[in-house]
Amino acid sequence: MIWFLLLGMLVVAIPLVIERNRAEMEDADRGSASGQFAELPDGVTHYEWLGPAQGPVAVCVHGLTTPSIAWRAVARGLASMGYRTLTYDLYGRGYSDRPSGPQDRQFFIKQLQDLLEDQDVTGSFTLLGYSMGGSIATCFAAAFPDRVERLILLAPAGMGLAQNKLVDFMAKTPVIGDWLMLALFPPTFRRGIKAERDTPVQVPHIHDHQAEQLDYKHYVPAVLASRRGILADVLRDEHRAIQSFDIPVLAVWGDEDQVIPASAIGSLAEWNRTAEHEVIAGAGHGLPYTHGPQIVAAIKAHISATP
Repeated sequence: MIWFLLLGMLVVAIPLVIERNRAEMEDADRGSASGQFAELPDGVTHYEWLGPAQGPVAVCVHGLTTPSIAWRAVARGLASMGYRTLTYDLYGRGYSDRPSGPQDRQFFIKQLQDLLEDQDVTGSFTLLGYSMGGSIATCFAAAFPDRVERLILLAPAGMGLAQNKLVDFMAKTPVIGDWLMLALFPPTFRRGIKAERDTPVQVPHIHDHQAEQLDYKHYVPAVLASRRGILADVLRDEHRAIQSFDIPVLAVWGDEDQVIPASAIGSLAEWNRTAEHEVIAGAGHGLPYTHGPQIVAAIKAHISATP
């Protein structure tokens, strides 16, 4: 019996020990990053500007698991269109700090507000959001409609997630859910990255950057905190408010997306009847790094149609 007890304790301890021994994100790790760093009230935020210094501003918000490098191809396309384009790493990802606590809409909105203030962005701008970043961008636009000239959403969350009983259990169950996340998410995430490695991309080494996230402490807990936080919100009222504020909206979807359910298109179309939709054939959930040129073309067409 004692051996079974010891074995059980070992099994329980392994994920905790692995997380404890992961590296902290420190200045030495940030030395290889392009862009710059801002000391914001809640932690260091990694950011990068692309495009002409005097161009209209576009701000890109990335998703749950892949940091801001996911935007590289789209950001360069926006820069070529004349936009001064800002990308940044959300807390818990990339080269930004990993503060603990809930990751709800106010957590992410405050980071964006603090960064805009730090960078002296005082006027209105075009706001882009990918996946979870779509939820963040939607909440920001609904809260500050005078700041957002145009909202562009790529495979956005906020219309309900694809059902997964295990993930739902982890999100709803403290302690046990936290342990399961530490034990199960890393190998699952690695398998997903491996399955996508043969997919053509416009962001070099994107899969390596995704995998590197697991090297750092607090990344896995951040993913779970977001799943419990902002990703638990259904943004019906926010999208209806955005329509009432006459903010132009373009939503771009992949017709083979297995993360955001197909029903999301219908939900957004119902909540905001003025939103424009573009569905990219053959695209999965990695839209900004697998179909960058098509996204930039869709943005150009949208802007031409809605000055």
